[in-house]
Order: sequence, then C-alpha cells, then structure tokens
Amino acid sequence: MKTPVQASEFPAPVYRDTVLAPVFADAKRYFLEPLLKIEYAHTLMLARQGIMPREEAALCLRGLNGLDVAEIRATKYDGTFEDLFFYIEKKLAAVCGEEIAGKMHTARSRNDIDLTMYRMVLRGRLLRMLDGLLELRRLLVALAWEHRAALMPAYTHNQPAQPTTLGHYLMAYVEVVERDTERLREAYARVNRNPLGACAITTTGFPIDRNFTERLLGFEGLQVNSYGAIAAVDYVAESCSVLATAMLSMGRFTQDLLLWSTVEFGYVRLSDGYVQISSIMPQKRNPVPFEHVRVLASRALVEAQGVLGTLHNTPFADMNDAEDDLQPLVYTAFDDAERAVRLLTGALGEAEFDTTRMAEAADGNFLPVTELADTLVRATGMSFHAAHAVVSRAVRELNGKYDADAMTAIVQRELGGGYRIARETIRGALSAENFVAVRRVPGGPAAEALEPEIERARERIAEDERWLKESEQRLDDARQAMRRECDSLIRGMDGR
Repeated sequence: MKTPVQASEFPAPVYRDTVLAPVFADAKRYFLEPLLKIEYAHTLMLARQGIMPREEAALCLRGLNGLDVAEIRATKYDGTFEDLFFYIEKKLAAVCGEEIAGKMHTARSRNDIDLTMYRMVLRGRLLRMLDGLLELRRLLVALAWEHRAALMPAYTHNQPAQPTTLGHYLMAYVEVVERDTERLREAYARVNRNPLGACAITTTGFPIDRNFTERLLGFEGLQVNSYGAIAAVDYVAESCSVLATAMLSMGRFTQDLLLWSTVEFGYVRLSDGYVQISSIMPQKRNPVPFEHVRVLASRALVEAQGVLGTLHNTPFADMNDAEDDLQPLVYTAFDDAERAVRLLTGALGEAEFDTTRMAEAADGNFLPVTELADTLVRATGMSFHAAHAVVSRAVRELNGKYDADAMTAIVQRELGGGYRIARETIRGALSAENFVAVRRVPGGPAAEALEPEIERARERIAEDERWLKESEQRLDDARQAMRRECDSLIRGMDGR
C-alpha cells in the first residue's frame, strides 16, 4: 500500500524554488520602478475621484515616499508573501495600517497592474532600441557621403555582378534601418496605451478615471476594451516581430562585413581596438566584433521568435504564459539586440575601407559588360537581345580572363560592318566609372541620384531624433506631473 504524501502548505518548496523565487527576482529587476509609479498614479486617481478619502490617500503616498528601494531590491524571497506586489503591500500596511493600505487596491487587479508594468518596460526598450538605430544611421549616412563616389563591385549570388559605389551599398542598408525605425515607432504607438482600469478583465463599478492615470503614467491613449487589455498579446508579439526583422537584416549586413574582412577580399579593416589576436598565430587580426554582432543579432532574433512561439495557441484570456516567466525573455531579446547595434556602430565607426582595392575589383572580372550591351543598343539601335548575344560571345571567348581592350576588339569583330560604332565608345562602356555615372535614375549609384538620397536620409534622421526627444520628454513630463500631484495632495492635507 502506497504511503500518502503529506500536502504542502503554500508555497510548496518546489513551487517556491522553481517559480516564486525566480519571478520575485525578475520583478525586482524589471518591475519595481513601474509598480511604484502605478501605486502613486492609482492612489492619486482614487483620491481625485473621491473613491478614497484624501487624508488616507496622503498617508499612503507618504508611505510610498518612505519606502527604501535599495532594501527592497536586496530582499531575498522567503515564501512569506507571494510576489513583489504583495511584498510592497505588506511594507505599506506596516506604515499606514492594513485597512488604509488595503484601500489602495480598490478598483484594480494584479491583472491590469501587470499589463501596465509590461507595457511601461517594453516602451522603454523600444525607445532604447530606436536610439541605438539612430546612432547607427548617423554613422552609415556619414560613411555613405564620404564614399559616395568610391567604386566597388555589387554582388548577386555571392558573385561579382556590376559596378556600384560603397555609398550606394551603404545607403541600401540605411533604408532598411529607416524602415526598422519606422516599425519601432509604430509598435511604440500601440504599446504605449494604458490598460490600467481594466481590473481583472471587465473594469469596475467604481467611477475611476482611466485618462487621469494615462496622463500620469505617460501613456498616449487607452487600451480601451478591458477584455482585450488583459487578454491580447499582440502588443508584445508585434514588438518582438519588429525586433526580429531588424536583427535579420543586421545579420545579413554583418555577414558582408565579415566576408569583406577576409584577406581574400581585404575591403574592410578594423582598428586595433576592435581586433583580437591569436594565442598561437602572431599574424592573425581576427574581426571578432563582427562575429559578436552576428551572434547577438541571431540570439535576439531567436529569443524574439521564442516569445511568439510561447504565445502561440494560448487561450484568449489572462494566462501566465504571457506574464511572469515570459516577459524577461522579451527584455533579454531587446538587450541582446541593443548590444548588437551598439557594437556594430562602434566597430564600423573606426573601420577603414580599402577603396582602391574595391575600385580595382569594380573595373575587372567583366563587371561593366551590362553597360556595354546597353551602349550597343543606344549607339546602333539593335535590340537588347542581340546586343546581349554579342557581348556574351565575347565573354565566352575570353574564357574568364577579362581584358577590356581584348573585349573591345572582339565586339568590333562580332559587329562586323553591319553596325557603325566607334572603338572609343565600346572601350568607354567598359569603365566602372562610366557604368556608375550613367545610372542616374532614382535609386541608382550616380551622384545625381545618390546625393539627394543621402540628404533625404539626413533629414529623416533629424525627424526621428525629434520624435524620440518628444517621446522621452513626454515620459519625463508625466513623471513630473505625478510628483506635482503627489506633493499637492500631501501639502493640502498638511494644511499648507
């Protein structure tokens, strides 16, 4: 006969050690500051709405002012309380009395408190990520301007394809990071909505003012439907999707930089401050910062995908799947992404490009021959199909050994007497500089097309910088407004 197991009292040791203690540690790290802000804002709202007597609210606000945040952060979980919320409630009850402190929880739930904290932390991560991308964009645009005429090969399928410029290449990635920034701004707009007041999931019968707490907490509008405010997870799914997209693109860009750092390419060289040497091979200059950028971007991408995978097929309701154990993974993804962005910016900011070697590559290996076919069409009126065939025969005849003069002679021979075109015109079409110069249409590498795009990118940076500054200022204004409201209520109760 099996001996019955004695039932544990809450918290069971295993539950304490595997769930409650780690969750408490995460809460202290991520949520203490936003939780205290919510305590202030909600208490001020209760007093303003006459739901809580002003003198009792003032007593609770004084209690909040007197909390020793350093002591709270140092507290070890001992199982005498369930989580950080109840620990703070216990501390306040010791100062204000259990009855009065308990009134602070009128018309709210840990559900809407949690969702409010999550959104407050996530909006901060979005702003930090956006700030990092702005720094990267400033560097890339400066490099694009500096190297706007520096010839280089463009690659398709890892093979040299056509001449372009380093500035043109860098601007391609600038546009990607611009779109990443745009997506972050849009995600921020949907994250920065106030769920406080949704309570457990259906609001409350008390006459609360959700717009008041919205303003004090720096939100820009309400997450209106209370069921969705608690149950929906698209705010975090979208943010992680945006992050994953940005990291995917950054990894691809960094892969190019790593390839260019090889001795075989030799296009880019990191400064000594970013090079690690071998413990045995004296000649090695390992560009490991780019490798760290790549792995951090990959980590962030996978972590962001992990968030979506965890949320997939969960019920549309309040569920722990989206809460205590998941949220730190969101922040870890953003932290790793921010590390990747800042490392890439630092390393690239001190890197040197061997533009002479890049230009030599742009002028070789048959790269300008597309323009030769185009030139034959313009000069003779022949079809592009026919011109392509002439140039292709010349390429095959040279059998991988590119020589512009030899190719000119072969093309002249292939054309015979049927088409009149000067040798100088054919030879001039086999110049990488000419190839770039004639590509003046919007999006092309010619100066007429590229330079206005670089200027546009500068203006876009300034616009996004203004938005970031305004968003940060709005949060700071909210902090100051809450402090004023708090001080005013306390002074009023003191008769001042």
